[in-house]
Amino acid sequence: ADVVVGSELVVNRFGFATGFVDGDIDSISSKVAKLFVNNEPSLGLGRATSSFQFFSICKQQIHPPFISDKNHHDHQLLRPLPVIFHDGRLAMRPTPSTALLILLWMPFGILLSLIRIIIGEMLPLRIMLYLAPLTGCKIVVKGKPPSPISSSNSGVLFVCTHRTLMDPFVLSVVLMRKIPAVTYSLSRLSEILSPIPTVRLTRIKEVDAQKFKQELSKGDLVVCPEGTTCREPFLLRFSGLFAELTDRIVPVAMNNKVGFFHATTASGWKALDPIFFFMNPRPFYEVTFLDQLPAEATCSSGKSPHDVANYVQRILAATLGFECTNFTRKDKYIALAGNDKTVSCTSLETW
Repeated sequence: ADVVVGSELVVNRFGFATGFVDGDIDSISSKVAKLFVNNEPSLGLGRATSSFQFFSICKQQIHPPFISDKNHHDHQLLRPLPVIFHDGRLAMRPTPSTALLILLWMPFGILLSLIRIIIGEMLPLRIMLYLAPLTGCKIVVKGKPPSPISSSNSGVLFVCTHRTLMDPFVLSVVLMRKIPAVTYSLSRLSEILSPIPTVRLTRIKEVDAQKFKQELSKGDLVVCPEGTTCREPFLLRFSGLFAELTDRIVPVAMNNKVGFFHATTASGWKALDPIFFFMNPRPFYEVTFLDQLPAEATCSSGKSPHDVANYVQRILAATLGFECTNFTRKDKYIALAGNDKTVSCTSLETW
């Protein structure tokens, strides 16, 4: 948009928004009229009950539902483009009543979050799945997880969708054993608080491949090939590195629901992600185990890593009812933070 006209937010002398707006519909209408001194707006879209002041200066007026008339033989509803990337902690629209509810909940939410984190740090994983409902958390498991392997074999690589930082931890809770997670640029605070082992990657392919092989030789491993989280029902492009290193690949569809706060951020302090997740009254996670990839679907059958990664992305998206995209971690940070996030001491993304 070249020009935006609307009500201004009222800010107090300390620089904080008060929640009130300055200016009514009449003042906005006069501002719009000044933009079109020599010409009338060609089209006005809106509800007649709320936008009649604007319609008086528009040549054409259209009320919802908005219909496309480009093809006179095929009228279609005009729908907005889907939102794939967005930031901010609030998961609900901050209407006055909702904003008041969130403010009243925050002191209890912070205390509850600390209690949940302490429980997760101190108690063994084998009882966390049964204890989670007592703290208000809910984990639903679908499919049959693979049994632990013997020490003589290489480990299973769990390939997960990336919804929040908690994905590898929730997977470990479901499996009732600590599964190491490969991570990129994990913050020191989150590394200290992590109840499961973490393996730092460098994004140098040869070095990271060697780390993958070393960890898989010790046992199971979890990776999120999207490289960053996505809140909406979309999957970002999968990196193909995991497909080059092992044929024992088990896709895991991870999905979550929150009430008040999102547990991801692109421009904020990522170390607070788990705190915001557990501040929700009833955080919910759904873990769906798919069958291990057959040999003909892996690189051992001659398929390229790119094809294997795309196949895993498609079956995970179909399981969750999501859509596949070609967007990458870089696209997300350019859209939300204005940089590609290649170097950041506080970055917190599972690679």
